[in-house]
Amino acid sequence: MQNIRNIAIIAHVDHGKTTLVDKMLLAGNLFRSNQNSGELILDNNDLERERGITILSKNVSINYNGTKINIIDTPGHSDFGGEVERVLNMADGCILLVDAFEGPMPQTRFVLQKALEIGLKPIVVVNKVDKPNCRPEEVYEMVFDLMFSLNATEDQLDFPVIYGSAKNNWMSTDWQQQTDSITPLLDCIVENIPAPQQLEGTPQMLITSLDYSSYTGRIAVGRVHRGTLKEGMNITLVKRNGDMFKSKIKELHVFEGLGRVKTNEVSSGDICALVGIDGFEIGDTVCDFESPEALPPIAIDEPTMSMLFAINDSPFFGKDGKFVTSRHIHDRLMKELDKNLALRIRKSEEDGKWIVSGRGVLHLSVLIETMRR
Repeated sequence: MQNIRNIAIIAHVDHGKTTLVDKMLLAGNLFRSNQNSGELILDNNDLERERGITILSKNVSINYNGTKINIIDTPGHSDFGGEVERVLNMADGCILLVDAFEGPMPQTRFVLQKALEIGLKPIVVVNKVDKPNCRPEEVYEMVFDLMFSLNATEDQLDFPVIYGSAKNNWMSTDWQQQTDSITPLLDCIVENIPAPQQLEGTPQMLITSLDYSSYTGRIAVGRVHRGTLKEGMNITLVKRNGDMFKSKIKELHVFEGLGRVKTNEVSSGDICALVGIDGFEIGDTVCDFESPEALPPIAIDEPTMSMLFAINDSPFFGKDGKFVTSRHIHDRLMKELDKNLALRIRKSEEDGKWIVSGRGVLHLSVLIETMRR
């Protein structure tokens, strides 16, 4: 039986989440001693680096003393609620990261509430205790009160706390005693986060996120809920509305480090990527070929705000850029729907105009900015 821990990381913007993941990757000896990994490894698209925020959730894994730890990075902003809910479905526990000076912030509350509702076991990490004016003990009390107000269970309220400074690469159970590595945090994950249950029976996997490769097309990512998936096996894809399609898994990948590695089979509890399945959407279930049983689809937050997208009709039309026709806008918006769950698009009565609805200002502005590029 494979020794696995699936863990999501929750934090407010700028509390040091991406830096912490960088250090965890380094602790997993992921890079050769001469390889320069750079900073903010997970925020790998230009927009995330410029704004210093996480927009897309991403998966990486490290191997620590024979235990595979799948780390799922979650966005910290409620505008990306569509991202948050589906990623939390892949985890068994979560790390709540808070700043030792600021304490828990409103956005942390949003994601934490979702995590507690699903029943994830939390570990609290009080980060940046090396800063002057920090108040780790008060922040610990604040986190406890927050969890209590979000109706956490007794087991969830009995959470372990780790103090440290991700930037200076140390974690400890006592904030006044600096250690020389972040292994206390990794030990804490292995001890406190439950290993995923190994469920026997016909295979089931809920598709919770997407990847795209220019060679193989869309790739379905999710956690195997029950049974075992094998390379080359025939499966049934059950859509959200109950429609069924027969398909076949061409290739099976698991996450290792920052990349993916091809494998022959994946058993329940691990997170994997399937290549070769057509026409799937997030929330569909991959099931047994002969007796398909679907998992309940993911509920997604409804949009709160709409904008009109149209082609440029100003006097400077056509002077700049390559994509200027309405067909290009349409193709680009349809491509976005493939992976952007909380987005809704409908064609307006006028020609060449679309009404695009999203979760908020940040959600839509990020879409506009990525389209502009």
